[in-house]
Amino acid sequence: MSDLEEWRRRIDEVDRQLVELLNERARCALEVGRLKKKLGLAAWQPDREAEILRNVVHANCGPLDDAAIRRLFERIIDEARALERHVMDGGAYKGQGKE
Repeated sequence: MSDLEEWRRRIDEVDRQLVELLNERARCALEVGRLKKKLGLAAWQPDREAEILRNVVHANCGPLDDAAIRRLFERIIDEARALERHVMDGGAYKGQGKE
């Protein structure tokens, strides 16, 4: 196998792991949304978002720079907030992934 093929195979495996982790994070966000609804809290909590961004930037050791990590997590947080809002608005979540 060529070096290029090996690196691509490794990237594909990391991508699968990322999908698993992102979906686990999404399941957590759904539960957070349910709890926020029960407690009467808003979906968007800027202090918590800032805390998450500080944490991930602090954990970053590259090669992605801090700005890239921040941008990636801002998007992840946006998607999680959309899930939270959906369940807070009374919607049942039915994942669209493959079971």
